[in-house]
Amino acid sequence: MKIISYNLNGFRSAISKGLADWVAQTRPDVLCVQEIKAGREPLDVSALMDLGYHAYLHPAQKPGYSGVATFSLQKPLTVVQGCGQSCYDDEGRVLRLDFEHCSVLNTYMPSGTSGAERQAFKVEWLHFFRRYVRQLQASGVPPLVIVGDYNCCQTEIDLRNAKTNQNSPGFTPEERQWFREFLADGFTDSFRHHHGPVPDRYSWWTFRAGARARNVGWRIDHILVDNALIPHTHHADLLHDVVHSDHCPAVVELTF
Repeated sequence: MKIISYNLNGFRSAISKGLADWVAQTRPDVLCVQEIKAGREPLDVSALMDLGYHAYLHPAQKPGYSGVATFSLQKPLTVVQGCGQSCYDDEGRVLRLDFEHCSVLNTYMPSGTSGAERQAFKVEWLHFFRRYVRQLQASGVPPLVIVGDYNCCQTEIDLRNAKTNQNSPGFTPEERQWFREFLADGFTDSFRHHHGPVPDRYSWWTFRAGARARNVGWRIDHILVDNALIPHTHHADLLHDVVHSDHCPAVVELTF
């Protein structure tokens, strides 16, 4: 089961840059995308449906903003749109698909970069999301694979300029503490599990100052797997050479 997570920074933009051709070649079993940025008109996802994918969307109410979508070759057993909190669901932040052996939770977390108010909103979200996931774990859903743009780095190795960003949104002490506690609830970072503390591996680069060419980035896109799934997790990586966005895809492969 190949699962790919990819912040597209606009679904229409990524399609115009050849996303469908790449999906046809890569053929993930489950493709989770974030920041679909649906407009006032329904988003046309026929390019991926024509490849045999079932499409499930959770757009934000605000046009051209946020939103997530999941495309699956196999029809899921259950689809749950949102997390039951309107302040987050209005922004299209969570979409869950349950399969026989695992549940794929697609999330786009707030960035907090636009000011103190949104950073406070982000911190509230992080604590809410941890409680929400704990409730899912206790509810009997299949073991979780939580994918998406977390807008958080875990440790200094996850961003190029860690020293100058100690209090920047995405790397504040509170966010780093949250990540440690979240992993302690029973999850493993699939990328680090397979690659260890390898440096200079990032998933997002600002469009400014040629950051991607210079590899001045942040690893904020993660695939966390329930510890029970570790024996089934055989590969994980970041696909740096795939360019439809200012992010690159993250991938994990599981065998059942």
